[in-house]
Amino acid sequence: MKFYAAILIFFSAVISNLAVVRENNPEDELSRLFGRIASGIPDQQKILASDSIRLIIDSYVYSDSIFSHEFSNLKYLGQITSKDSRMKIITWNLPLKENPGRYYCYFINRRKEGNRILRLSANYNPDSIRTDTSYFQEDWYGALYYDMRPVRKGNEVFWMILGIDYGNPAITRKVIDVLSFDDADRPVFGKKWFDTGTEVKYREVLEYSFTAVISLRFMSDKMIVFDHLVPISPEYLNNREFYGPDYSYDAYRFDKGTWHLRLDVDARNKE
Repeated sequence: MKFYAAILIFFSAVISNLAVVRENNPEDELSRLFGRIASGIPDQQKILASDSIRLIIDSYVYSDSIFSHEFSNLKYLGQITSKDSRMKIITWNLPLKENPGRYYCYFINRRKEGNRILRLSANYNPDSIRTDTSYFQEDWYGALYYDMRPVRKGNEVFWMILGIDYGNPAITRKVIDVLSFDDADRPVFGKKWFDTGTEVKYREVLEYSFTAVISLRFMSDKMIVFDHLVPISPEYLNNREFYGPDYSYDAYRFDKGTWHLRLDVDARNKE
């Protein structure tokens, strides 16, 4: 009899704990989990916390309010929605000590027949992001996206996305990329749209010292402005660990379906 009583008490406790979890405010729970990851706990505990975050976000992205709601006080969760409210991106990263860190990304694409949800993940990668090819869901390079604008070419809509990559401990990368979808509704990263004057690239990647801080932003829907990068000394030419801003600015301007590089532009915001 005592055995059955103990079993009853055990399951009552489990049910009670589940009820508490369900009643928790998702934003409070996400804040707690991200706080644990940032607190320096062992890798395995960080992975468990991130898995719990994924469960919450998995539910959230299917909610009816996904395009109207935004978590307002989450420092470590990236949330951006396109100006046309047709695309939302949610990203976060998982820094680890003994293992490669990871990126997690959700694309929510608003469709008449219902939202299309895409989940991506990638390990930190110290190698450079290529500019001569497209990437796909299975080989996504991994980044935290922080801004996005729709751009129209013919009858198609694409999304220009700006991101940052911490995959190399000595070099930070910022990326300008193009998001589109193929005929099978799979995400495609990159279009051969970036004309530098000497080559045409699939994306622009800025690589610089992890100690430097640079700006990469939209000045308008058709202009993207960023710091001009130089080595700190001539002997470090092409060694991106020693590159930083020289306080002049370059830009890409969108004209007739192509982004054209312009050097030494006026970066004062005119929007």
